[in-house]
Amino acid sequence: MTIWRGKDPPILASQSRARQVLLSNAGIPFDAVPADIDERAVQKNSGFSAPAEIAGLLAREKALFVSSKNPGRYVIGADQTLALGNRLFSKPAGRAQAAEQLRLLAGGTHELHSAVAVARDGKIVFTDVSIARMTMRRLDRAEIEAYLDQAGEAVTTSVGAYQLEGLGVHLFERIEGDHFTVLGLPLLPLLAFLRGEGLLDV
Repeated sequence: MTIWRGKDPPILASQSRARQVLLSNAGIPFDAVPADIDERAVQKNSGFSAPAEIAGLLAREKALFVSSKNPGRYVIGADQTLALGNRLFSKPAGRAQAAEQLRLLAGGTHELHSAVAVARDGKIVFTDVSIARMTMRRLDRAEIEAYLDQAGEAVTTSVGAYQLEGLGVHLFERIEGDHFTVLGLPLLPLLAFLRGEGLLDV
C-alpha cells in the first residue's frame, strides 16, 4: 500500500540512510540515486558564506544533477550545514578531529541548517531551508573520549561528530526545531509541496 499518486516514484538524490528512513516511514516510495557532484567545489565557486545559502545551494545542485538524467521524474535533493556562530563545520576526518569538534561545540548552541529542493525536468520547483538550534551540554575531556569510544566510526559520518538518532542524543541538553530538520530533511514542508502537487493521497 502506498500513498503516492504519481506515475513514477520520486528520486532521492542522496545516499543518507537517515533521509531514506524518513521518506520510507512517511509511506513514500522512492528510488535512491546519489548525486555525483563535488560539493566543496560547488560551495567554493558560489561565493556563498551563509550556512543557509550553502545548504540551499547544495540541495538544489544535487536535485538538478539527478533531474538532468531522469526526465519527467520528481527529484528530491537535500543538504545540511552546521554552524557555530560564523564557523562552518564539515564531517570530521577521524577521531582526533571529531574530538576537537565536540570540544568546540560542548556547552554552547549551534545551528543546523537543513535544506530540501525538488527538481523536475532540470528545473527547481520547490525549495525550503529549516533551522534547528542544538544546545550541547558541557563535556570534559574524559566524557568526550568515552563517547568516542562508544560511538566508534559513526562519528565520522555526520557533521558535528554525532547522530541524534543514536548515541549522540546523550550529548544534548536542549533542542529547538523539529526532528526531521535535525536529521537533515525538512519533511513537513516537503510533504506540503507534494500534497499541493496532487501527488499524495493524505
